[in-house]
Amino acid sequence: MKPAPFIAAAALVVALLLTHGWWETPVLSALGLGPQQMHYLGYVEGETSLIAPPIAGRLVERPVERGGQVKKGDRLFVIDPVLATAEVTRAEAALAEVQARYDNLLTGKRQEEQDVTRGQRREVEASLALAETELQRQTQLFEKSITTRQAYDQAQAQVRQLRSRAASLSAQEKVGDLAARPEEIAAAKALVDQSQANLAQMRKRLDDLMPAAPEDALVENTFFNTGEWVPAGTPVVSLLPPRRIKLRFFVPEEDMVHARMGETVGFTCDGCPSDLKARVTYISPRAEFTPPVIYSQSARTKLVFLIEARPEATETKLPPGLPVTVAPLAK
Repeated sequence: MKPAPFIAAAALVVALLLTHGWWETPVLSALGLGPQQMHYLGYVEGETSLIAPPIAGRLVERPVERGGQVKKGDRLFVIDPVLATAEVTRAEAALAEVQARYDNLLTGKRQEEQDVTRGQRREVEASLALAETELQRQTQLFEKSITTRQAYDQAQAQVRQLRSRAASLSAQEKVGDLAARPEEIAAAKALVDQSQANLAQMRKRLDDLMPAAPEDALVENTFFNTGEWVPAGTPVVSLLPPRRIKLRFFVPEEDMVHARMGETVGFTCDGCPSDLKARVTYISPRAEFTPPVIYSQSARTKLVFLIEARPEATETKLPPGLPVTVAPLAK
């Protein structure tokens, strides 16, 4: 048989086998000619947390390094805190001032000031007793026409004057024991609240210049070195907490009817244990006509849906970008 007719006959046989599905799926998959229906292809992805200062400044400290691990509460970096520290000190002094004024309005006059008022009252009361005695004597003399009307009137006026003075000092003594008027107290309290809020704001700004890790995480990357100027809102460190690791895999359209939120799926990866599990946390409502090319050349023309799943607690490290193979969904 000549080569050309032989090649044509072989091509016809292969075409018939492919048309009628006589080749088993594993064989076609091994040759890269058939769809991978038994497992789903995907990869590991990490949701990083970008830590940035709210205001611009010079980076004076960055104790973490790329690839290192941090614990919750560990200091990540420090932006020059000199100005922010001064603002905190100024706000603390302003609060102390208005707080002292408010407390003073609540306590009334000092004991020493009250002692002065009490001494003046007792002095006037003594003079009043003497004046009343003199008035009685002038009254008796006036009735006997021994003294003049003028002397009698002067004695009466002296008594009235001293009585008024004693009443005034007694009222001053009572007022000195009282706090200020309610309106003045309310105004002073409002100033105290305002100063406390301002101090809290200054302290928060200072803390934002020295952020701590919100949770245990991997330092995925660092973007500035010590001494460099960091613009406001620009990330200095990116963190990758273990709970932010997820799987992204692609499911053919015919299997989407079996996809359910919260479902547990098994998956494997190169060098990983065989009992790894993940829980479905997201099912895409839209189809994709091709998954990433690097994972399957034969699935380009298939209609697939993206599904995300969170791996269950495991000591196996799953770095972002690691290809994974996910077991089929339960039917």
